Amino acid sequence: MPKVIVSIDGVVIKEVQLTKDRTTLGRRPYNDIVIDNLAVSGEHAVIQIIDGEAVLEDLNSTNGTYINGKAVKKQSLQNNDTIEIGKYKIRFQSDQAGAGFDKTMVVKPASSASGGPGASMPVPLESASGQAAIRVLSGAAAGREVALVKVVTTIGKPGIAVAAITKRPNGFVVAHVDGAESPTVNGAPIQTDPVALKNGDLLELAGIQMQFVQA
Repeated sequence: MPKVIVSIDGVVIKEVQLTKDRTTLGRRPYNDIVIDNLAVSGEHAVIQIIDGEAVLEDLNSTNGTYINGKAVKKQSLQNNDTIEIGKYKIRFQSDQAGAGFDKTMVVKPASSASGGPGASMPVPLESASGQAAIRVLSGAAAGREVALVKVVTTIGKPGIAVAAITKRPNGFVVAHVDGAESPTVNGAPIQTDPVALKNGDLLELAGIQMQFVQA
């Protein structure tokens, strides 16, 4: 199944499977892919699946829609095409690209110095980085835990402060992706670069306190 990967400043914030014949992109909350940014029109663009082919169409947006740096009104999408809407980049992956994606999600301990029985068996990424979650400490959702099982988990309030926690082979990082307020890790504001997370780190986002926990 084809999908799109949405990122800003090199940080992935969401992945969306293109399961519908029409997938709309825009700032309004009723879009299939909501991009909460003033540079994005309320109804900015649409991706249509026509006879198995993905076609991107700009919906007369204010700032235009680009594919690989060129302004387009309507164009078929090829594997790994990059759609640009405002500061956001949306990479299109066809069915064939997705087939090999899971292979990058394992590590082989045979390459480490430890070796040992079963060292040739692939180990899921979760085993390498440990099970992890975000525990909400304040606000209406206090006591709730959000398991970090996806490659990217977004947290926060659109328009105020949104952060993305990304799973990497060597652990988890958090980055500020949207909103005027800068989230903090242990009281220090997140700047332009993602911050590596350690077990017990305290995050504050849109006035809500959270804790990163990892087994």
